[in-house]
Amino acid sequence: MDPDQRRAMIVSAALPLVVEYGPMVTTAKIARAAGIGEGTIFRVFSDKEALLAACMEEALRPDATIAHLEGISLDQPLAARLTEAAEVLRGHMNRIGDVAGALASLGKLSRPPVSDAADVEEGNRRREAGLAAPRAALTALLEPERDQLRLSPERLADTFQLMLMSAGRLGAREPLLDAELVDLFLHGAVGPAEKAEGEEG
Repeated sequence: MDPDQRRAMIVSAALPLVVEYGPMVTTAKIARAAGIGEGTIFRVFSDKEALLAACMEEALRPDATIAHLEGISLDQPLAARLTEAAEVLRGHMNRIGDVAGALASLGKLSRPPVSDAADVEEGNRRREAGLAAPRAALTALLEPERDQLRLSPERLADTFQLMLMSAGRLGAREPLLDAELVDLFLHGAVGPAEKAEGEEG
């Protein structure tokens, strides 16, 4: 196993443990999960903090999420497609939050100092790059209904993505279920007017 493969294997074993135990996870526990000696970890990572930083980097990678989105069958109704997509994307965001929480509690998750406009621009570019691939996958899920949509699939994918991100930050006592969020996205906040009692039609 080459160093890159060993690194990936250790991070893969560490991620669920970081989510479960946070900063209390030990390198011994990670080594057992990976089926290696504890010393092997330190031949790949300089210390536990470097390993946790690699876990954060891996959690941010959207590869598996994109693959799942691209695998959603277009034969399903649009609402079913978007509900599955919402579940996948929320899972990805939750994993990022869990790993970020573990790092933050160690005091190791901080934004690098911004020295100039170039740093701001680079940060914006990286954030947009991280959102672009999921947005493209959502666009593909909306594409079959293009002729029925009020806006382009591209604009609607952007809106749906923003709704999902916002819903995860609202801290509502009764957060919207994925199916409820999709229904709201597709049909709006106002339902059909109820007919007056005795009204025909």
